[in-house]
Amino acid sequence: MKRAPADAELLHADQHGDRQELYGIADLANEFGISTRTIRFYENKDLIHPARVNGSRVYTRRDRGRLALILRAKALGSTLAQIRHFLDLYGEHGEGHSRQLQYVIEETSKAIVGLEKKQVLISDTLAELQAIRQACRDRLNERGEKTDTE
Repeated sequence: MKRAPADAELLHADQHGDRQELYGIADLANEFGISTRTIRFYENKDLIHPARVNGSRVYTRRDRGRLALILRAKALGSTLAQIRHFLDLYGEHGEGHSRQLQYVIEETSKAIVGLEKKQVLISDTLAELQAIRQACRDRLNERGEKTDTE
C-alpha cells in the first residue's frame, strides 16, 4: 500500500513555498456529486491515498485529479482493475505518461470495436421491430381498423 505524506511532510512542503491545495472529503464529495462513502471505497481499494491531519482525511490536488480520472473511467465502463493499472502506469512523477497514453489507445480501441458490434446488433433489432410493427399496422388497415398509435 502506498504511504500518504505525514502531517510533518505536509507542513514541511507548506513552509518551503510548495503550498498544496488541500481538500476535505466533504469538499470532494460535493464537487463530484458523490458520497463520502464512495471516496472511502476508492481509498480502501488503494486508488487514492489521502494524508491524515488531526485524524481527518486530507486530499491533495493529485488525489483530486486521480478521483476525477476514476469517476470518468467508471462512467465509461472501466473496471477497478483497469483503473488501477492505468493509474499505476503514471508512476510517482509522471514517468509513465507515455505508457498510460498507449494503454488508453489500446483499451479505447477494444471498447470501440465492442460498441460498434453492439450498434450493428441494435440497428438490426430496430429494423426488425419496425418491420414487425409495420406488418401489424398493414394487417389492421386491411381489416379497416385503426391502430392506437396513429
